[in-house]
Amino acid sequence: MTDGLMPIRKMCEVFDVTPRTLRFYESKELLFPVREGQKRLFTRRDRARLKLILRGKRFGFSLEEIRQLLDLYDIGDRQETQLRRAHEAARTHLIDLEQQRADLDEAIAELKAQMAWAEAQLSRTCSNDAAE
Repeated sequence: MTDGLMPIRKMCEVFDVTPRTLRFYESKELLFPVREGQKRLFTRRDRARLKLILRGKRFGFSLEEIRQLLDLYDIGDRQETQLRRAHEAARTHLIDLEQQRADLDEAIAELKAQMAWAEAQLSRTCSNDAAE
């Protein structure tokens, strides 16, 4: 690696992504690798951006939301606007995730109840069959 540049293979290894993923993020203008012929070399900035992209995806942010947050890095206010907007977006996503968890907990409880009912019905049917 020269001058902090990282080839695509190393990026894939370090971040556990595929070359296709990196090319996709590049096509969406989220990453801006240096091009040397056919080679893509990723800068420290690209690595930092990829880390944020992957974290944002894990938290349920859309690529457009991630792009908007990343674009705020360069506005020159020491990332105050970026941090403020990221915090607001995170709060919204947290509320959504907590609601999804509550919905899943409710669905799981209902499914368990239905399974218990079915087991009881099967138990009765088996008991009746054995008695006959």
